[in-house]
Amino acid sequence: MDPDIEHACHELLIRLAGRVPDQLLWRFRDWLGEGAMGTLARTLPRSLLKHRIDLDQSEYRLLVAGLIPHGADWHQVSSTLGVDDVTETRYTFTQSAPEWVNSVDSVSVLLHATLRGRPDVGEVRQSWRHGGVAGEGGAKRVLVVTALTGLPRLTGELQRVLRVLGDEEPSVEVLPPRFELSGYHHGALASSELVCVGAVDTGNRLVAA
Repeated sequence: MDPDIEHACHELLIRLAGRVPDQLLWRFRDWLGEGAMGTLARTLPRSLLKHRIDLDQSEYRLLVAGLIPHGADWHQVSSTLGVDDVTETRYTFTQSAPEWVNSVDSVSVLLHATLRGRPDVGEVRQSWRHGGVAGEGGAKRVLVVTALTGLPRLTGELQRVLRVLGDEEPSVEVLPPRFELSGYHHGALASSELVCVGAVDTGNRLVAA
C-alpha cells in the first residue's frame, strides 16, 4: 500500500475518535490494518453521511487522499465536508478502573507482556471513558499508544487482543509522536495511567498538559 495513502487514512480515523460510534470505528481501523482499502472506500463516506458526521477541511483532504484512489464515490466524499465548525462528542475520562475490573487486570498484564520493550513502540497508556454517543454508556477502556511505524497494523493487532479478552468494540488510539491531539485524546491522556513502555523513548510527549 502507498504509505502516504495509509498515513492519510490512519490520521483520519484517529481524528474521528469520539465522533464515530465504536462499533463502526474499530471495524474501519481493522480494514485499514488488513489493507482492505476497497471495502473502506465504499463504506466510510457512506457511514459518515448516515451518522451526520461532518469533516473539516483538513479531515476532508485526508478522506480524499486516502480513499478516492481506492474507488470512493466522489459525490459521497464531497458531501462529507461541513460548513460549520466540527464539534466533538463529549466524554469524560478517569484513571481509576471501574469496580467490575479485577484487581489483577488481565488486559493490562497481556499488554505489558506484548508491548514492553517492543521496537518502534513508545508509551502505552490507558484511561476509562464515560458517556458520549447515544447507546455507549458505561465505562470503556481506551488505549493510547505511541509508535513510529506500522501504526494501522499495530492498531489492528491490539484490537484483536482486546476482542479476544472480551471487548467487542475496542478503543485503540495508536498515535505518532508529536501528533496534534484532539480534545478527545487530550481528555484520555490527562486521566491516563502508564501500562508499559516499548523500546522508543518518546520523552513523555503523549502526556497531555
